[in-house]
Amino acid sequence: METHSRFPRSVRLWTLATLAALAACGPTQPSAVTPVDEPASRGPGDAARAVADVPLIPRQVLFGNPDRASPAISPDGTRLAWLAAVDGVLNVWVAPVDDLEAARPVTRDEHRGIRVFFWTYLPGQLVYLQDTDGDENWHAYLTDVEREETRDLTPLPGVRAEIQGVSQLHPESILVGLNNRDPSLHDVHRIDLASGERTLVQQNDGFLGFVADDDYAVRLAQRMTDDGGLELLRPGADGAWAPWLHIAQEDSLTTNPLGFDKSRRVLYLLDSRDRNTAALAALDLETGEHRVLAEDPRADISELLFHPTEYTPQAAAFEYERKDWLFLDEAVRSDFAALAAVSPGDLKVLGGTLDDRRWVVAFVTDDGPVRYYLWDRDAQAARFLFVNRSALEGLPLVPMAPVVIRSRNDLPLVSYLTLPPGSDPDGDGRPAVPVPLVLYVHGGPWGRVSWGYASIDQWLANRGYAVLSVNFRGSTGFGKGFVNAGDREWAGKMHDDLLDAVDWAVRERIVPADQVAILGGSYGGYATLVGLTFTPDVFACGVDIVGPSSLVTLLESIPPYWAPMIEMFASRVGDHRTADGRAFLLERSPLSRVDAIRRPLLIGQGANDPRVKQAESDQIVAALDRQGIPVTYVLYPDEGHGFARPENRLSFWAVTEAFLAEHLGGRFEPVGDDFDGSTIEVPHGAEQLPGLAEALAARPVPAPDDVQPGTTDAPATDGDETPDESTVPGAEPAEEAPTVTPPSLDVPEDAAAPPPGS
Repeated sequence: METHSRFPRSVRLWTLATLAALAACGPTQPSAVTPVDEPASRGPGDAARAVADVPLIPRQVLFGNPDRASPAISPDGTRLAWLAAVDGVLNVWVAPVDDLEAARPVTRDEHRGIRVFFWTYLPGQLVYLQDTDGDENWHAYLTDVEREETRDLTPLPGVRAEIQGVSQLHPESILVGLNNRDPSLHDVHRIDLASGERTLVQQNDGFLGFVADDDYAVRLAQRMTDDGGLELLRPGADGAWAPWLHIAQEDSLTTNPLGFDKSRRVLYLLDSRDRNTAALAALDLETGEHRVLAEDPRADISELLFHPTEYTPQAAAFEYERKDWLFLDEAVRSDFAALAAVSPGDLKVLGGTLDDRRWVVAFVTDDGPVRYYLWDRDAQAARFLFVNRSALEGLPLVPMAPVVIRSRNDLPLVSYLTLPPGSDPDGDGRPAVPVPLVLYVHGGPWGRVSWGYASIDQWLANRGYAVLSVNFRGSTGFGKGFVNAGDREWAGKMHDDLLDAVDWAVRERIVPADQVAILGGSYGGYATLVGLTFTPDVFACGVDIVGPSSLVTLLESIPPYWAPMIEMFASRVGDHRTADGRAFLLERSPLSRVDAIRRPLLIGQGANDPRVKQAESDQIVAALDRQGIPVTYVLYPDEGHGFARPENRLSFWAVTEAFLAEHLGGRFEPVGDDFDGSTIEVPHGAEQLPGLAEALAARPVPAPDDVQPGTTDAPATDGDETPDESTVPGAEPAEEAPTVTPPSLDVPEDAAAPPPGS
């Protein structure tokens, strides 16, 4: 499990769920959606005509690199760093905080683009993380800002680095987990930033991970119990680890240690024990006193603001439909009140100086770019920095409306509806006439969809489709009861929730029953395959991005570093190690039902995906081919769990746009040069999409890369989501919530982030 002690002041919380989130995703109850006749291919139709007078937003504007993203102020307040492109590749830029015009790039990635970086406490030194073509074997690179020199701190082939501690008490070093001794286990090392020397701090003898304090003392270990619960251990007088705190399976996705206060005696916890939602709690390690500091009856804590040196919680955010802040330190209440007048949107504190006098903040809206400001707490004044995508300003973007849909067994499904521009003239949240709809299924599945600008939703709406994103059972953020309701329900009740949302949209006259597409990545890709195999009459077509086709082969091929959490998958998905468990998982696998598919299917896959291997897509394409069922298969040899390079992203969305126009009737932008520089391959079914083979033949062939990413003398990813490959389908850098978190498993997109002092 990953921890990081030098976090921005605002900590986005991930539980073990995030750690394990596959980006993937089981028989279901009979669909409540009325079956419809097989639709014919439409080509551009009613959907396109409905938005014919609305300017077409180019894909490049929506899915290309941001102008600037992920701003971070140095601990001493002298410099501001951010991500921006150099020759089309995202790199870290740095400027004096009072002279942004003097910005210059300090890294030289020429291939994949940097998506995750953070300042160290050594002046002028920052660290970024990079893998090779999506393999998620992250290396930690140190960049000297003045010299513009970069060194690999973890130059170990095939080894995955996880940042575990960055403390102002030890500016000369950081803690890093490395699985070089055993691919399934990360030992904790202390790395000297000047020399690169590694010192073993804690050998991992079978643990999920560790929690260290700000003095780099490893204080807690975590391991999974046989029933999928968690156990926290403390070192005894003899140094041996002894069980200390048990977390039941029902709480294991909503309870996690966060880190220690300044005294190192109080442990902060994300804690759902004895309650439904995850609260912030403080546990005195000496007296055993347990105090709940912040909770909400409807939602888990989603973000925390900590003082940078006192390590005391200042504010907590809860997100049900939209974000709400609860203040734990009255000193920050006035800051939030004053910031509310600066800009519309939901506020995020992205980071701050070590003296806590200046913050970098972001305002996230649903119909425009993210706006970044530097906030002076003493002067109570905001200085505008920049927006992430200036080209979005003035475009016909549309609002994202929260809606709560009731499932067939009365679970509240917090969802978000985006309508095509001009389709709702009276503003009642419903189109004047029904329009085609794309059901967009989030990944994880232990993650959630949130309110705010979403490039995919805006793109689809601009093309003439309504978009419905649903937090189905198993999604995180709504309490343990809601997430646990998804246990062993992949392709079961989790799919029922999606069907219930479609039924709702049909009843509300948002969409005709025969014009619903399903699209998603990771678990959302699996849900797409489930939709077309388990309920083959419901969806007009489907787009699966890095989705598993067999739950058995998925679990048999997990990355080695997921092995310590295998009991979680066994208890929450199914146990592939037993005969009964394998039978259950095969029953819930789309691969077992390929002969049921009769609607068009598009599949996208990264060849280097370590979580959902290429074999998952290969095997269902081969099975469909044997059955004579058409499918279009798009493959990227230099991608992993999602498409990080903007050239690849643009090419895949160009194919998807033409696919949806062909089968759902929306408008599309010609491919143009959106294949240029992409490594796109279509090993199967190019002929299923008119013009695809010709576009592939006409594209310029990219020159091969002969330099390894991340090095000093050459190379070392896009827009709207979290900074790792699990943010499928886009695998873009953090623009909206750039928390300095190392890449991790999937929505997993990640372990619970500790406060700065942990």
